[in-house]
Amino acid sequence: MKASLRALIAQGIDALRSAGTLPADVATPDFVVERPKTREHGDFATNAAMQLAKAARTNPRAIATALVAALPASDDVAKVEIAGPGFINFHLSPGAYQREVAAALAQGDAYGRNGSGQGRTVGVEYVSANPTGPLHVGHGRAGAIGDCIARVLAANGWDAKREFYYNDAGVQIDNLARSTQARALGKVPDGEGWPEDGYRGDYIADVAQAYLNGDSVEVEGHVVTGEKDPQNLDAIRRFAVAYLRREQNLDLAAFGVSFDRYFLESSLYADQKVEETVRKLVASGHTYEEGGALWLKSTDFGDDKDRVMRKSDGTYTYFVPDVAYHLSKWQRGYERAITELGADHHGSLARVKAGLQALGEGIPPGYPEYVLHQMVTVMRGGEEVKLSKRAGSYFTLRDLIEETSADATRWFLIARKPDSQLTFDIDLARQQSNDNPVFYVQYAHARVCSLLRQAGEKGYAYDQANGLTNLAKLDDDTSLQLMVELSRYPEVVEAAGESLEPHLVAQYLRELAYAFHTWYAGTPVLIDDAAARDARLALALAVRQALANGLDLLGVSAPEKM
Repeated sequence: MKASLRALIAQGIDALRSAGTLPADVATPDFVVERPKTREHGDFATNAAMQLAKAARTNPRAIATALVAALPASDDVAKVEIAGPGFINFHLSPGAYQREVAAALAQGDAYGRNGSGQGRTVGVEYVSANPTGPLHVGHGRAGAIGDCIARVLAANGWDAKREFYYNDAGVQIDNLARSTQARALGKVPDGEGWPEDGYRGDYIADVAQAYLNGDSVEVEGHVVTGEKDPQNLDAIRRFAVAYLRREQNLDLAAFGVSFDRYFLESSLYADQKVEETVRKLVASGHTYEEGGALWLKSTDFGDDKDRVMRKSDGTYTYFVPDVAYHLSKWQRGYERAITELGADHHGSLARVKAGLQALGEGIPPGYPEYVLHQMVTVMRGGEEVKLSKRAGSYFTLRDLIEETSADATRWFLIARKPDSQLTFDIDLARQQSNDNPVFYVQYAHARVCSLLRQAGEKGYAYDQANGLTNLAKLDDDTSLQLMVELSRYPEVVEAAGESLEPHLVAQYLRELAYAFHTWYAGTPVLIDDAAARDARLALALAVRQALANGLDLLGVSAPEKM
């Protein structure tokens, strides 16, 4: 509907130019068409006249009056008003909303999708957990946010590539190997000979036992077999990393999260990509040596201070492989790169962007785009849940899924803006009541499916053609309000993609479910009047389609029975 109104307004502006009311050199401005906070001010409002008046240096209300008069006639527009300093408010006809029902039914799974991305490639990186232990709840939030960002971008016409970056090099991996070796040698956490920074969770014992058993682990087409020798630290390291990568993949699969590519940090060193990136930075003239260290002049690109790239001992600081990794994304054709991280990574973002700019490869200044999420607090019985026997020191994603469900876990972890603190109430997530938002939305979908089954049981054969022909019968206030809510879905999908905020979809689905449940409570559907019955069923099915499409964008199922 926004697109239709924008087209009408653009035609009106062209007419003003043709009539000489607007100078020919006044371009069509980037005006806004939006829904007012209350429908008393119309269904949509635009600032087009105010934008035109600014460019033409004339009175905005006068331009608004002329523009309203120049608008082409449209069956969708019932009334147009001028408000305030020159806003134009549009009141739409019921027919405009009734046709939205037909659009939802005709487009089916494609309803709400658009082609604004034009098939361009965007890489979305998320989770990227070190393969040193089970995934915690924060990883789960990252997985939900990242996967849903990829889904809404795809719905907006982008070719979204999902990527997981494994930090499989560094101190943490050494700690993992030594911890597994200690378990294989019969040592226990805090006992004699236990590594000072060793991992204490029960999962380490499982890894060690599998290694001693000679088990084989397959990860992304590669098989690693335990060599049974507790003295072979390198073999233990390879096995432990593969074992935990597989475990993490299984947890994510249960969570409905998958990836197109797994990228190993170690490959950047093995393929000399880190060294190559450093050489390019040195050649760019944006580095210098001081105190035996190599520095990046990141202040040249907005950072608050210069950063050490290579320490005096010859090792690289952690942001250098990050620069090499994001350079590889650009070289692999990612026109946009979106990285979802925990908020604790905030301090490293400026230096990575500075490094990419210093390369002189034509990478856009905003590359990559970061989405940061805040911590998750898990509650049960009114008390915070922190520990898991499996992990030893934190509550795991698997624990959360097992205590609730994959659907509830995904919904609760995506339902709030990423940069806001999130409290996950296990008791609420398990409730089968209207207080549980995921149940409330899924129940709306199941309720429509139940309507169809009941219609069949009563001997009513739903005729969609008859329903579409009689949409004009949906002229009561509650039906109109439901259709208004339905019509917002394509706009919400577009907004979620533009802002990288899939929680907007979750918020919308709750509002659509509320409008449907309200309509259902006050509107008998399975009545003898076939014309009215089929029209109401058509509306219910259009709502079901929007609910199913929206739930799919969140990776949540749309059950037919509950």
